[in-house]
Amino acid sequence: MFLKHRSEPLELRIMRYLYLRMRLSSKEVNRYFNLVKGYIGEQKFDVWLESLSNGWIILNDLLLEINNTIFQIDSLLFSERSIYLIEVKNFEGDFYIENERWYTLAGKEIKNPLDQLDKNESLLRQLLQELGISASIKPYLIFVNPDFHLYQASMNLPIIYPTQLNRFFKRLNEEPPFLEREQLKIAEKLMSLHLKDNPYSRIPFYNYDQLKKGTFCYSCHSFDVELLGNKIVCNKCYCHEDVEAAILRIVEEITILFKDQKITTNVVQEWCGVIGSKKTIRRVLMKNFRQMSHGMHSYYIK
Repeated sequence: MFLKHRSEPLELRIMRYLYLRMRLSSKEVNRYFNLVKGYIGEQKFDVWLESLSNGWIILNDLLLEINNTIFQIDSLLFSERSIYLIEVKNFEGDFYIENERWYTLAGKEIKNPLDQLDKNESLLRQLLQELGISASIKPYLIFVNPDFHLYQASMNLPIIYPTQLNRFFKRLNEEPPFLEREQLKIAEKLMSLHLKDNPYSRIPFYNYDQLKKGTFCYSCHSFDVELLGNKIVCNKCYCHEDVEAAILRIVEEITILFKDQKITTNVVQEWCGVIGSKKTIRRVLMKNFRQMSHGMHSYYIK
């Protein structure tokens, strides 16, 4: 069972909005696309997790801390016997290992993902020991992209390749499910220690005035949209979206980008752009939020 589901990281959501609404440096753009690719890989892995029997406990996307060191875990799988520590990678292309260093086929050295797995295993073990918990941890580095290949890798590395995923999950399902309430207690304790905010998120500086305003298509993210009746229509991919859904999407974006920004009719109108009717915006806000104060000083909260 999924005790903790995976959700889109806040850092990725903010970076997407900034990518669409301001000019990022090439380094920041690469960072954004790496976040996108990583999350897509994690979603692919989650599809495989659905094939596990109900006897498994699954914790996704944990952010934990031990001895002032914060570490992120993609997935923890609890069986009766072990805790599987999973690091998911969505690498694409050909790579090779030489003297324990990882390279692209073009010879560019990259960070060894096994180092991250080893670090997380050590930190998780330290955390469990601090909690007075003795558990068998089985770490695995899992590659989900079928277009990935690794040359010169030792057979004894804790790596699962895309072509091995089916057999890997079949083997997991042959393990006895958790029977002891102790495993559930461990999972619940770790979930209670999950940190909501990642202090190491690398968000570039931005302010309200520098961001491009306007409604973008929810599907292709184009700003080339128009209002037709009660629909927002994209002139690029021709997707349709209800005006109310678009306004609520804009409000969510504002609250994510500017936590202290009051949601007012004027602010939402400025951000919506193509939805120029204050009456329509006010109706949607009054329907979905609670109005505070009245007149020109009114604003809305959940």
